Amino acid sequence: MALSFCGNDRGDAYSVEKGVLDNGCFVDALNLVPHVFLLFITFPILFIGWGSQSSKVQIHHNTWLHFPGHNLRWILTFTLLFVHVCEIAEGIVSNTRMGSYHLHLFMPALMGFIAATTSVVYYHNIETANFPKLLLALFIYWILAFFTKMIKLWKFAEAKMGVNELSFCITALLVVLYGLLMAVEINVIRVRKYVFFANPQRVKPPEDLQDLGVRFLQPFVNLLSKATYWWMNPLIIGAHKRPIELKKIGKLPIAMRALTNYMRLKDSYEEQRQKTEDPEKSPSIWKSMYRAFGGPILLSSTFRYMADLLGFAGPLCISGIVKNLHNSTDIDRTNKTANMPFGVDFMSSTELLKNTSVLAVLLFLALVLQRTFLQASYYVTIETGINLRGALLAMIYNKILRLSTSNMSMGEMTLGQINNLVAIETNQLMWFLFLCPNLWAMPVQIIMGVILLYYLLGNSALIGAGVILLLAPVQYLIATKLANTQKSTLDYSTDRLKKTTEILKGIKLLKLYAWENIFCDRVEETRGKELTSLKTFALYTSMSIFLNAAIPIAAVLATFVTHAYIEEVRLSPDKAFASLALFHILVTPLFLLSTVVRFAVKALVSVQKLSEFLQSDEIGDDSWRNGEMYMSLEVGKKYKYHENTKAINRKGRYRMDNYEQPMRRQLRPTETEDVAVEVNDGSFTWGSNLSTLTDINIRIPTGQLTMIVGQVGCGKSSLLLAMLGEMQTISGKVYWSKLPDYEILFDGSISKNRYSVAYAAQKSWLLNATVEENITFGSPFNKQRYKEVIDACSLQPDIDLLPFGDQTEIGDRGINLSGGQRQRICVARALYQNTNIVFLDDPFSALDIHLSDHLMQEGILKFLQDDKRTVVLVTHKLQYLIHADWIIAMKDGSVLREGTLKDIQTHDVELYEHWKTLMNRQDQELEKETEMESQTTLERKTLRRAFYSREAKNHIDDEDEEEEVEEEDDDNMSTTTSRRSKIQWKMCCRYLSSGGFLMVFLMVSSKLAKHSVMVAIDYWLAAWTSSNPHNQSLDDAFLNSTNYTQNDDTQIAQHRSYVPVFIILCGAAIALCLITSLTVEFLGVAAATNLHHNLLNKIIHAPIRFFDVTPLGQILNRFSADTNIIDQHIPPTLESLTRSTLLCLSAIGVIAFVTPTFLIALVPLSVAFYFIQKYFRVASKDLQDLDDSTQLPLLCHFSETAEGLTTIRAFRHEARFKQRMLELTDTNNTAYLFLSAANRWLEVRTDYLGAVIVLTAAVAAIWSTSQSGLVGLGLTYALTVTNYLNWVVRNLADLEVQMAAVKKVNSFLSTESENYEGSMDFSQVPEDWPQHGEIKIHDLCVRYDSNLKPVLKQVNAHINPGQKVGICGRTGSGKSSLSLAFFNMVDVFEGKIVIDGIDICKLPLQTLRSRLSIILQDPVLFSGSIRLNLDPERTCTDDRLWEALEIAQLKNMVKSLPGGLDAVVTEGGENFSVGQRQLFCLARAFVRKSSILIMDEATASIDMATENILQKVVMTAFADRTVVTIAHRVHTILTADLVIVMKRGSIMEYGKPEILMEQEDSLFASFVKADM
Repeated sequence: MALSFCGNDRGDAYSVEKGVLDNGCFVDALNLVPHVFLLFITFPILFIGWGSQSSKVQIHHNTWLHFPGHNLRWILTFTLLFVHVCEIAEGIVSNTRMGSYHLHLFMPALMGFIAATTSVVYYHNIETANFPKLLLALFIYWILAFFTKMIKLWKFAEAKMGVNELSFCITALLVVLYGLLMAVEINVIRVRKYVFFANPQRVKPPEDLQDLGVRFLQPFVNLLSKATYWWMNPLIIGAHKRPIELKKIGKLPIAMRALTNYMRLKDSYEEQRQKTEDPEKSPSIWKSMYRAFGGPILLSSTFRYMADLLGFAGPLCISGIVKNLHNSTDIDRTNKTANMPFGVDFMSSTELLKNTSVLAVLLFLALVLQRTFLQASYYVTIETGINLRGALLAMIYNKILRLSTSNMSMGEMTLGQINNLVAIETNQLMWFLFLCPNLWAMPVQIIMGVILLYYLLGNSALIGAGVILLLAPVQYLIATKLANTQKSTLDYSTDRLKKTTEILKGIKLLKLYAWENIFCDRVEETRGKELTSLKTFALYTSMSIFLNAAIPIAAVLATFVTHAYIEEVRLSPDKAFASLALFHILVTPLFLLSTVVRFAVKALVSVQKLSEFLQSDEIGDDSWRNGEMYMSLEVGKKYKYHENTKAINRKGRYRMDNYEQPMRRQLRPTETEDVAVEVNDGSFTWGSNLSTLTDINIRIPTGQLTMIVGQVGCGKSSLLLAMLGEMQTISGKVYWSKLPDYEILFDGSISKNRYSVAYAAQKSWLLNATVEENITFGSPFNKQRYKEVIDACSLQPDIDLLPFGDQTEIGDRGINLSGGQRQRICVARALYQNTNIVFLDDPFSALDIHLSDHLMQEGILKFLQDDKRTVVLVTHKLQYLIHADWIIAMKDGSVLREGTLKDIQTHDVELYEHWKTLMNRQDQELEKETEMESQTTLERKTLRRAFYSREAKNHIDDEDEEEEVEEEDDDNMSTTTSRRSKIQWKMCCRYLSSGGFLMVFLMVSSKLAKHSVMVAIDYWLAAWTSSNPHNQSLDDAFLNSTNYTQNDDTQIAQHRSYVPVFIILCGAAIALCLITSLTVEFLGVAAATNLHHNLLNKIIHAPIRFFDVTPLGQILNRFSADTNIIDQHIPPTLESLTRSTLLCLSAIGVIAFVTPTFLIALVPLSVAFYFIQKYFRVASKDLQDLDDSTQLPLLCHFSETAEGLTTIRAFRHEARFKQRMLELTDTNNTAYLFLSAANRWLEVRTDYLGAVIVLTAAVAAIWSTSQSGLVGLGLTYALTVTNYLNWVVRNLADLEVQMAAVKKVNSFLSTESENYEGSMDFSQVPEDWPQHGEIKIHDLCVRYDSNLKPVLKQVNAHINPGQKVGICGRTGSGKSSLSLAFFNMVDVFEGKIVIDGIDICKLPLQTLRSRLSIILQDPVLFSGSIRLNLDPERTCTDDRLWEALEIAQLKNMVKSLPGGLDAVVTEGGENFSVGQRQLFCLARAFVRKSSILIMDEATASIDMATENILQKVVMTAFADRTVVTIAHRVHTILTADLVIVMKRGSIMEYGKPEILMEQEDSLFASFVKADM
């Protein structure tokens, strides 16, 4: 047939006798004109534009959308393209019915398609380049197209064509679309006035796009890029070359920042607060959340509805394709030429939907659209959820800053609760938001599904739906059970963690007392409970998975069997497979519904908790406290929160000192008040109306040093806090003198508040920041001042030890400092701040004499007094009273005396005498104190040892941590890629082998069996529905499946003969589902059990060196985060991964079996899939790491703030901390947003791939000659692929991240244990060894590790039974190492220690350590009862315990506690003072009636009285035992029988103290003289 535009089968094709426009062909030619016009105009412009790309302004302007009506235009253009496709299809079909080719039927439509595509490309380029004048071309095009189509429509109407003809419908639609596009174009002219107007409108890009830091472009890109996340490509593909860092993901757009959202939420919250008349009733958080974030949720729900409705297109299209597969289009073609308008055989509208090819394309488009809508819905909810979380975090934080202290200390509001609010409750609410569109979308989906099923299958469908609905409540029940089990598991695991933490903190003590196994068993016991709970959890999870898999099988079984017996009509393949697909669709909402309902319940609880928290007590607003505390957030960053910094910033920082202080001094005389703070008739309480402080009348003189003294627990610290306004006032007033005038000038807002007070709390509080940041604490850095402060607190030697000097991170996550070091940093912070008033709460408690003196002289007397700052000092050190300008003596919560030392000397002689005796004792101590090893030097030593060892260990551990080393310097693609994209298969094997080989074998075989049976069921269904009455073989049956005519009993009987096999197969499948779900979960439990057990045993029995080298946080992480992942996260991921992979594989197998041609198309598809998953996994891992690493600082910041509330408020630094919190929240939210956007990126791509698979399968099926039953089977399977492809990748990525936990745990499993065996047998050791306590040391050489230098060299000594021996020496002389050598805690590589005739190195460790006792320097108590702390082995009688307590002077105190010996000891013994804890340790050493006691002298943390008790006790109670004292202060060992002086690991002097004192040149004598 020859080609011609108007066709050459009729003579009048080109004649225009009836009028030009009445020739249909001419009208079509007219329709070509606009399209050609557009192409001619736009192509040159596009090419010129593309040639000069550089003309674009370089900010993010290439994503800036300038023109209004942008989204509408994209939607209309896409619709236009779709209609053009229909027009082309219609034209081609009509053309095939003609005698010759009529190009005019489809050519204009094709050109229209090209023109529409061009228009959108052209528009996009003009929009991003911002040349609105060029839009005129489009405007003209729309007008022309509109009018040419109008003419065609008008002619159709004249020819009496109507809606029945497809052509008419299409033309009408096109007219509407062109009209709308014209309107959009006019609107752009109206808004931008770029033509026909005198002054066009100038536009500025939105603020976010001017800021290059904003990298999250989702809100700003065009619609196509929004829907497909195209703008993420550079990020995700770039991740392959180099890891994604925080810099790469930039900051959040303004609308998503925590501050913006906090303001939104707060406004709606406050609005409600004003509305409610009843002040008791709290404003509803739900309402405020709805007011602030309701809009996006509604938008998301709309998307969700559209996606769900489009989802039903799948089954319907399958039904259509299978039905019309062999109904060839041989329509009767008689009376052909009669009444054909324009001489063309137009296709009717209904015919279109019977054409299988059309249905295949429709199916493809429906899938693509459905998936796009679904992902859009997900994205919107996630973005809203993140916004909500940011807002809630800011709300909680603001509340924390205003919490009353009594809430915190009285335990109404514990740190744990606050951390839970931050870590758990806000996340629960965020997750609820993610899932909430499901709440109202799912019921609609279910109802629609059931209606469609009824339409396909009649009544039997209702039975199937009934099965599903009946089993849904069971699922809900299981879901709630799951939640409860998870809760109890969580309780047990927190308990286990607490116990593990205690063990690790007190590991040295446990090893020295040989108690590690007892405490290890405590942990194992809790772990046992946790595992029982985990098993229940696993059981419920597997039930849930089982139900999810079994419900559709059961429903299908019920439906088809009843259909076979009830209905008269035979089941046809099209209906069978459409309903099968529908059942698959229905399962998801039912399964999810239970989850969503559970989350809704959780969200209700979370909101309840939040609302209680937001209503809890705030700190009292005293007269000086009435400044708005949350002003800062409104004022924003520019507000400087320091009255002085205002001034400094104005004049430039460098002049700070000479500008600021003289001014303060000159103004002194003008001040009438010389009282800084005054309290009148004050009674203060910590809540619960028991007043802690009563009848307080004090004044703090300005610019002078006031000291507060008194016994432990008499309310000294409380007095400071009461003045700071932290306590609840029952009566009385606190007056702060007004600020001097000049300070009010700087900042009006401060005048209402008292000025900031530099406050160093008793319990030191550090930020997770560098040492320098901890000291400057937000003040401008001034080098000279900083140096003075450091010297005054003698921090320089400590700083020199740190790996990066004062830039080293300290705090919870950084390096662990000892108490004294922490305390000195806190004091340094108080000194450095430029405030008028300084409160120091017992700054000397953790310091030794030298440091205390230095701090007193340099820091307090010199540094602070020179500045004429008002200082209030709480202290136990009475020898400093002589320096005080004013003294307040307290007793039992009230003021005993107030005045100068002179006043007290004259008026209260008794008190003065009492002090004097105590002072004498302290003075003696001062004289005898020498440059012996003080506590500080000891702390420095441990620090040095830790680093020294860390370096040694680092060489070994470098490969272990992360193999990130190669990556730093070389960007060679191949190495980095291979390193970062491999899943740790080794770790997978390791994990599976921990679960046991039997379980693994069971899992694999049952999984394979299950999926084979599932395929068999569907195949049998295909055979059954295609079966034929005459009993032929299956293949023939398929061929003749179209004769559904006869309907006799034989046929029905034969039809029913398929039922039994079908029932058996379904039953088998259900059973296998149960087995698989159980095996996977219990495999997980077995693996978790083994891994944790091995880890705990390895770590508990590791040598003490391991704990010096490995940071505590790192070990704890293995027990908390990593164990949690292994317990709860890996099993479901593994299950999901295997399930989705097998489903995809079986689906592809089935399709290939039905239509082998599909395999050709599979090649490019699998290549695409490979690259998508490869890129995604790398990027996802990086983003997940970023999310995790940014979450930790945020949580830490919250707990840090809650711990340091008093300090922050005293310093008045709330604003700075809020700012920090907002930054941290935003950083974390950015990472999370990018992570979820990356997930959307992946899902959109895999979904489109799935849609392509469906399309190819459908097209292959249409072209092949397969039987309709099998085609239905193939398409149903193809539809499932789309759902599971992205799960494969997501689960792979998750598993990769989770396997890192196994890897980390595994790295600890390779540590070596101590040698517990010894060469002697337990039975060879006498029961009462060591009965005498005689110690001989021969040529002892000791080192900490085989690759370190020895710390003791050739030490020889002999100690007789019952002798009291003192060992002294400077720092690092090896005294402590010697004490550890007695317990075989260090590596003794030469020589030996013989105790009562037995070489200790040969003894089993347990025996050796259980027979000696030691008192350590730092007191360690464990949570539990007092009895547990004294005697965990439960071997002693109560009398013996009471006796020990009596000797340690604790009997009366313990008697007064509720429960006596069973009284509770909180974590770390926090409920006792440090002195009492030390006495408990003494009692503990006593309970063990060992003939050898080693004392690692510890009197630094004890007041004078207690120390005397200790000395007495040791002399009397231990009279008959050998006592070895490691002395840090010489005077404690002057009474000893024998003194050993050590230096650099060897013994220098050895003998009686008297003799050594006489020798002038002896080291010992010089030690004793040094301070006299």
